[in-house]
Amino acid sequence: MTLTIVCIILIGILIWDYLFFIVLAFPIRVYQKHLIKLRKRQQATHATELISGTTAGYGQLKKKVRAIFVGLIRFFDIKIGYLPCLWLRHYIYRKVFLIKLGKDAIVHYGSEIRNHNHLSIGTHSIIGDRAVLDARNGIVIGENVNISSDVHIYTEQHDHEDPLFRCNSDESFRVKIGNRAWIGPRVTILHSVNIGEGAVIAAGAVVTKNIAPFAIAAGIPAKPIRQRNKELAYTLTDDDACFY
Repeated sequence: MTLTIVCIILIGILIWDYLFFIVLAFPIRVYQKHLIKLRKRQQATHATELISGTTAGYGQLKKKVRAIFVGLIRFFDIKIGYLPCLWLRHYIYRKVFLIKLGKDAIVHYGSEIRNHNHLSIGTHSIIGDRAVLDARNGIVIGENVNISSDVHIYTEQHDHEDPLFRCNSDESFRVKIGNRAWIGPRVTILHSVNIGEGAVIAAGAVVTKNIAPFAIAAGIPAKPIRQRNKELAYTLTDDDACFY
C-alpha cells in the first residue's frame, strides 16, 4: 500500500505541469482569440500600441495577472514542445494555441513558439527539432518548406537607439518563407525578411535581407552564391514522425 502511494506521488510530481495545463487549456484558447481580435481592431483603427507590450489602460493588478498568464503560456509552450506524441502536440497547437497548421505539416520535438496565433505553417511543411519561432509580428511559412534542426526565426527586437530600449516594431517585421524553401541547420533569420519560393539557406547562415526565389544563399550575412533548379515538384512527408 505504501509503495502504491509513493508511486502515485512520484507520477504526480512528474506530470503535475501537464495536469495544470489541462485545467488552463480553455482559458489559454480564449486568450489567444482575444489577441487575434485585438490585433484586428488595432489594424482597423491604426493603433500605435504594440500587442506584445502592456497597454496604458491596464491597472497594476491586471498587469501583474497578465504577466503571470503570459508567463504560464510560455512555460506550457516549452513543456508541450517536449510531449513525446506528435499528434497530441499538433492537436494542442491547433485547438488551444490556435496555430494555423496545414494538413500533414509537422512540428518536431522541442520547438519553442512565441505568439502562436501569429504563426502560419503550410501543408506538408516540416519544422525541425528545437526550432525557435518568434512569431510576435507574424511568421508565414509556405507549403513543402523544410526547416532543419535548431533554426531560429525572429520577428521582434529591441531598438538599440531607443532611450528606453523598447521594441519599436510592427507588422512590417513579419517573416515570410515561400513554398519548397529549404532552411539548413542552425540558420538564424532576422525580422522583415522574405525568403522566396524554392530558396536554400545554407547551414549556419544569418539572414538579414530578402532572398530571391530559387537562390542558394550562405554566410554571415547570407548572400546568394548560385541558383537552384526551378523545376521542383516534391511533396514532403515524414511517416515515421509519430513520437518525435
